Amino acid sequence: MTLFDENTSVVPAPRRRWSRSTILGAWSLLVAALILFVFTFLPSSYVIQQPGPVLNTLGTSPDADGNEVPLITVPDEQDSTSQGQLDLLTVQINGNRERTPSWIELAQAWFDPSRAVVPLDRIFPAGQSTEQRNNENAAMMTDSQLEASAAALRQLGYTVPQDIVVGTVTDDGASTGVLQVGDVITSVNGSAVASVDDVRSAVQAAAGSALTLGVERDGTASSVSVTPRLTDVNGQQQWLLGVGLTLSFDLPVDVKIQINNVGGPSAGMMFALGIIDKMSPGDLTGGQHIAGTGTIDADGNVGGIGGIRQKLYGARNAGATWFLAPQSNCNEVVGHVPSGIRVFAVSKLQDSLTVLQTIRDGGDLDALPSCDGTPASGS
Repeated sequence: MTLFDENTSVVPAPRRRWSRSTILGAWSLLVAALILFVFTFLPSSYVIQQPGPVLNTLGTSPDADGNEVPLITVPDEQDSTSQGQLDLLTVQINGNRERTPSWIELAQAWFDPSRAVVPLDRIFPAGQSTEQRNNENAAMMTDSQLEASAAALRQLGYTVPQDIVVGTVTDDGASTGVLQVGDVITSVNGSAVASVDDVRSAVQAAAGSALTLGVERDGTASSVSVTPRLTDVNGQQQWLLGVGLTLSFDLPVDVKIQINNVGGPSAGMMFALGIIDKMSPGDLTGGQHIAGTGTIDADGNVGGIGGIRQKLYGARNAGATWFLAPQSNCNEVVGHVPSGIRVFAVSKLQDSLTVLQTIRDGGDLDALPSCDGTPASGS
């Protein structure tokens, strides 16, 4: 039996050649992979805002040693059995000047409605280090706690005196050698001033003319003359005294707020509501899970904040069903409300209390101001 025919030659099958389109596609994939690899390590000029920790102002917060302690403590607390929650919200920043997110991370965040891609300079201004930013945010947090305490106590009927205090003096500024840290500003050109805005308005109205400031230093009253200087502030020309002014309050009640690793002024309104709940009989929440955000001043005015969309998702993820948003943030809220949350617009502390009372009493919620938000698509 013959297995092979000696006269038969075996001709190899012709090698199949790739088409031009197949070769082009392969090269395109290779180039895309290389670009993707490069972009993974290429620095960006953006950072990512995302929902941060959520803290119940009626609950506890870890202290510096990691022990859980009441977030708000007041003497003779009236209510320690609140069944609901008053949540303050935070925003975390992924990235800084030392390390920015990769382009892959940015692409992922771009398609996530709970996160936002923002320019690096907006969060970390040029020339400001991460440490400087953290210190600035810590100072704003301290101020917000004082303002919230004053607003809450005034809402409860207490008299809370306040002073305008020089907190910093700019080197070689208009007030160098004239004003000192700790000076109390009582008047401008003979007119009493009660707020930092009063002083700022008087300075701008003077348009560079010398101002006579009433000052109290170490308990002694005097007057000094300062000529403001025209200075560029974020691209705008403003008359400045060259000092940083802050408010100091003589609180009639010793309010203590314990919160670590959180900065900025945006928790002010929720601090105030927590203090009022602690100092009032009954349950301000009516057993409901309520979240909110907004700055507050001693007169109870609620101001806008940053990262409102991330805070909405943070509230939803924490289980809140009601949300108090600053009226001035409503344009950022509409169309970005996660499902399961109802948003109310507030511009004063009293507005927030009215919302809480209406929720607690089962009143007409449709009669309350809102941002007319609708559930965001894909939520």
